[in-house]
Amino acid sequence: MMKKITLTLSAAALALTGTAAIAHQHMGKTNPDADGNGVVTSAEHTAHADAMFARMDANGDGVINAEDRAERREAMFAKADANGDGELSQAEMKAMHEARKQQREARRADRSERRAARMEQRFAQLDTDNSGGLSQAELQAMKEMRGERGGEGRKARRGGKRGGHMAMLQRADTDGDKSISRAEFQAAVDARFARADTDGNGEISAAEREAMKQARQERRAQRPSQ
Repeated sequence: MMKKITLTLSAAALALTGTAAIAHQHMGKTNPDADGNGVVTSAEHTAHADAMFARMDANGDGVINAEDRAERREAMFAKADANGDGELSQAEMKAMHEARKQQREARRADRSERRAARMEQRFAQLDTDNSGGLSQAELQAMKEMRGERGGEGRKARRGGKRGGHMAMLQRADTDGDKSISRAEFQAAVDARFARADTDGNGEISAAEREAMKQARQERRAQRPSQ
């Protein structure tokens, strides 16, 4: 009989997920660009935030706190504990890791498809004469567009030194009570939208989204290695 690995709930939480993983999982599940036109409107951003809050507020009490995290951990443990005996066997642990691996691969494939679609869309925008290729003039236009996008990225970095989902959640808890109310969450989401909307037109363009992404990557690269 296969040896059992008994895990307390707190130990299971370490194996199954952490706070950062929870934030990434729930905040990155859906694309705020609901109609897929490359632009995120204020309405789309708000709708996305509503869906995120609802998923993170596991017990539906209107705040995001430790109780929600505990409930998610219990649900994840119960899902991994296939035979319901209160323990995770080696086989169940392996199945859990395989499921997470498949989820990561599916997310990577989805990102790859979206990236390819964006590249195709950008090429079509640059190929202004629809010749199927890019002339020197069109390449120069692309270079100038990249320069403008880089400027937007610098503006975004000046607008907020710390980024990412966890930083937003930490800033959201304005009263320091270790709980994030719906109002606090919405205020943080609105501030994030304003930082991304560098031209202040009420929409986040593909270029502005790319600038935010580049800024995040640069911040990660600048972090000291552990």
